[in-house]
Amino acid sequence: MLAKGFLVSALLFGLSVVQAVPAPELSKRQSITALSTSQINSYTPFTWFASAAYCSPSSTLAWNCGANCAANSDFIPVASGGDGTDVQFWYVGYSPSQKSVIVAHQGTDPSSAPPQLVVLNYREADATDANAFLESLDSSLFPGLSSSIEAHSGFANEQAKTATTILSNVQKAISAHGAKQVTLVGHSLGAAISLLDTVYLPLHIKGVSFKFVGYGLPRVGNQDFANYVDANLQVTHINNKEDPIPIVPGRFLGYHHPSGEVHIMDNNQWVSCPGQDNASTECIVGDVPNIFDGDESDHDGPYNGVEMGC
Repeated sequence: MLAKGFLVSALLFGLSVVQAVPAPELSKRQSITALSTSQINSYTPFTWFASAAYCSPSSTLAWNCGANCAANSDFIPVASGGDGTDVQFWYVGYSPSQKSVIVAHQGTDPSSAPPQLVVLNYREADATDANAFLESLDSSLFPGLSSSIEAHSGFANEQAKTATTILSNVQKAISAHGAKQVTLVGHSLGAAISLLDTVYLPLHIKGVSFKFVGYGLPRVGNQDFANYVDANLQVTHINNKEDPIPIVPGRFLGYHHPSGEVHIMDNNQWVSCPGQDNASTECIVGDVPNIFDGDESDHDGPYNGVEMGC
C-alpha cells in the first residue's frame, strides 16, 4: 500500500484537475425530487440486509446475527462465505416478504483490509491509490460485453473471487423458491462488488429480474460502464450527507457513476438525483466537491436510522 503522504499528494493533484474541469450543466428534462416517507421506508429492509453482510458467515447462515437479522426475520439463508480479510463476507438467501433472492457483500473493514485490495480504506483516503486503474471486464465472467466497458481493477478482482460461487447459489435459491427477482445489496466496497454482480448475473441467468440497492457506493467503472448499467439494470445508490466515498475514484481518472442516486441531505430529507454524477448541491457531487469537504463519519450512516456494521 502506498504511503499516506503520497496518497494525499495524489488526491491534491486529482482535486486540482477536477476543479479545472467545468461541472456539466444539469439536465433540464428531469428535476431533483423529494422521496416520500413510504418510499424511504421501502429501502430499509435492504439497508438491514446490507448491514448484515458485516456479520460472520456462520451467523448469517443461521440467520442469528442480532438486530440486522431480526429486522428481516423471515429470511431463508441458502449459503454464506468469505473470511473478512482475503474475501469479503457474503451471503445468499430468499426473502419471502420481498419475494426476492438477496445477495449481499461485506464492505471494507479498515482494520483488516489487505493491501492488495487497493480500495476504500477510507480513513487513509486510499480510494485513489495509483494502482486503482480501469480495465476491461473478464470476458469469461462477462461474455459478450464490449471491451470498452471498464471497471476498477481492485473491485473487479474482488468480484471475481466469489462470482461463480454466488452464481451457483443464486441459481439454487431461484430453483428452491421459484423466485422471479434477485436483489443485490452492499455498502462501500460491498456495494461495488454487488454492482458488478448485478452486471454479471443477468449474463448467465434468464427469466428473472435483477435490481441493485447500494449504500456509500464508490465509482466502479468508466463512462461506458455507467452507460451500460443505465441501459440494462435497475440501480439505486444511496449516499449519506457528506460521505466522501461516493466521489472517489475521481472523474479525472475516467470514472463515472451510473444514474440512480438517492442523496440524504443534511436536513435528513431524501432526494432523487437524476442522471450520472449530478452536480447539484442537493446531490453528492455538488455537496462534496472534494474529499476535504467530506465527513467520513457519514459513510456508515445512519440510513433511515440504520448504521452499517454487525
